[in-house]
Amino acid sequence: MAVLYESMSIRRRRSKALAAQTVDLAFAVPQVLAHRLTRMAMAGATPSARDQREFYRMGTEKVMAFNEAWAAMAMQTWRSFWFPTHLSSAALDILGKGMAPYRRRAVANARRLGRPKRRRRR
Repeated sequence: MAVLYESMSIRRRRSKALAAQTVDLAFAVPQVLAHRLTRMAMAGATPSARDQREFYRMGTEKVMAFNEAWAAMAMQTWRSFWFPTHLSSAALDILGKGMAPYRRRAVANARRLGRPKRRRRR
């Protein structure tokens, strides 16, 4: 009985952590998207060097996040096979591992892009 209760407690904690990651992502993504789309629209056909760096960064971050998520989910899947747990617990672990790289980048971008811009000294 104690093992069952402990398993339910762990699953509940993992569910809450996954829900928190989802909420972080849900708030960060629209902020980053709005900032970047506005930036693209304002840059027009001839983006500045700074805009080009940001646009390049967008692409590379997505590829890196995908690769990290895929690798983390694959590793967690193998762990689940070798150290079997309840199926729902394993699924939560795999989802959490897959979402983490996207959430980490989206939240960091929302912070970075939302900061007031410093004026450069001449």
